[in-house]
Amino acid sequence: MTATTTSPAITPAAAVSASGATSRLRNGELRAMVARILTDRAGTALTPRAIAAELNGRSSGAVGNALKTLAGRGEAEVASTTPLSYRATTTTAAAAGPAIAPAAPRPSGTSHRKKTPASASAGALPPRTTGRAEPPATATPDPAPASGSVVVTGPVMRPNGTAYHPRLLSGVPDVTALRRLRDAGVAALLYGPPGTGKTSVVEAAFPDCVTVQGDGDTVVADLVGDYTKTPDGEFVFVHGPLVRAMREGVPLFIDDATLIPPTVLAVVYPAMDGRRQIVVKANGGEVVDAAPGFYVVAGHNPGVHGAVLTDALSSRFSVQVQVSSDYDLADQLGVDGKAVRVARNLASRQARGEVGWTPQLRELLAFKKIAAVLGTDAAAANLVGIAPEEDRDTVATVVRTVFGRAVTPLALGARITPTNP
Repeated sequence: MTATTTSPAITPAAAVSASGATSRLRNGELRAMVARILTDRAGTALTPRAIAAELNGRSSGAVGNALKTLAGRGEAEVASTTPLSYRATTTTAAAAGPAIAPAAPRPSGTSHRKKTPASASAGALPPRTTGRAEPPATATPDPAPASGSVVVTGPVMRPNGTAYHPRLLSGVPDVTALRRLRDAGVAALLYGPPGTGKTSVVEAAFPDCVTVQGDGDTVVADLVGDYTKTPDGEFVFVHGPLVRAMREGVPLFIDDATLIPPTVLAVVYPAMDGRRQIVVKANGGEVVDAAPGFYVVAGHNPGVHGAVLTDALSSRFSVQVQVSSDYDLADQLGVDGKAVRVARNLASRQARGEVGWTPQLRELLAFKKIAAVLGTDAAAANLVGIAPEEDRDTVATVVRTVFGRAVTPLALGARITPTNP
């Protein structure tokens, strides 16, 4: 029997072998470790090299990849580019792992700069291949995906800490319906004006989802990944959100999908059909297979300039759900009743084609916050100011009728003159 010795307590995330080599981490574990360090030093800008030094034995390249992933998810932000450094955001704590105990000291003679083999380095990217890529050792997401077998009965917490209040969809809560569609492998497209809650319901249904914010400048590399230079001067291929979602078996939410050029969005289609795989041409023809649990859900804003729902895209989403604002919910959440009346009035006018814009739930919740800080008059004036110019006169008329007084958009007044004591 081999004799054992007692060493200082070390969490699994920070374990280092007696030889100084780092242990293999589970999928997503290095990212959680990095998020923990950012959280513990909130407000401080940290370079990948500095974080790697605290994670005794982890390469700065792997840490840099984890930081880029966190930043892509909004769970960290770039503090500076020279040198490249990152800091925590309000959502970093949600991505953080447990507190990291101090790493065991390295045995004397072990170089701090010694790099671990790629196969043993957490977060290290797979070698460039031309054939079928082997699936990772573990492909389960960090949080266990919710199942549609459990019917939601109350508010659901979103990853940002706010509560989402489910609405009925075909007789069941929308969160439950989306989870059942995922279980059945039926892709869903949510469409409606901005601010109606499309993102909220997706995040409530799938807290483990990976989000892509689409726009007209989105390119294939934004989805599958691209080469990037590490602080060590090496170029590595960093996989994009589509590949991460496929490998981790989590949902991919493509927000504003119809703003993405159709030729770019086509890279997602093979992952959605029976093949459930894509070929990453930029990485030597690497083949990526979707792990169980991978699912695609998208958002579409029909009224946004440049949004085009092509036949190819529409055919990929067997379920298409219209999302509108829940004005009853706005009342329940304490939004001023007059503001809700303005929204309802404008919504009726919009249905008749008299106006093109109406406040949605997002604007009504903003009204509540502005009123609490600057007063109701300022919130009403802002409601007029945020309306599109072509609809502003109509909005101002409705606001004046409901609030009983004329309002103009918020504007700075005269300069404040200091008074002598």
